Amino acid sequence: MALDMGTLLAPGTTALVTQECQNGVIGKQAVFPALAEQTQGLIPAIDTLCKAARAAGAPVLHCLAVRRPDGQGANRNARMFGAAAKAPVQLLPGSTAADVADGIEVAESDLVLTRYHGLGPMADTGLAAVLRNLGVQTVVGVGVSLNVGMLNFAMDAVNAGFQFVIPRDGVAGFPPEYAEAVLANTLNAVATITTTDEILAAWR
Repeated sequence: MALDMGTLLAPGTTALVTQECQNGVIGKQAVFPALAEQTQGLIPAIDTLCKAARAAGAPVLHCLAVRRPDGQGANRNARMFGAAAKAPVQLLPGSTAADVADGIEVAESDLVLTRYHGLGPMADTGLAAVLRNLGVQTVVGVGVSLNVGMLNFAMDAVNAGFQFVIPRDGVAGFPPEYAEAVLANTLNAVATITTTDEILAAWR
């Protein structure tokens, strides 16, 4: 039985999780410009959701991908990892490129988790355990990309037993028609697809 939005998004059991919302991914230092072109409206929408989550009492977590200069601990088993390693902008730990994107406030109450490997934020990162320790049953996932990272995030979250909610104006991929197809034909089967406004209404 499908849950109504108020129950599904109850602040006491819901967390907002940002995925790779970093200066070097969706900001001015973006590693993949083609993706960055599709994320112009993402930052204000995500910041609005973060503020609303905190006001409602739902935890906010930021999941960041980083890569050491020597590449230690990083994946080398997919083409996209090779492309990222050769990019002019590197997500070095402690760098502004690796930071949460300008325009998305990080409050003292927020949790920030970093990873050196993987296609998404849940594989051996501790995120699932942290969410369970917070009493979370529903994850509102925002960020990039619908091509890989958000797709992986949603699948892993569902496999781990969480409900997964995606505001369609809080995610992006490229080309845009492919992103829409992923939402309609893949993620719609495993997650609740909604909008920022509907989530804000539930949290009010």
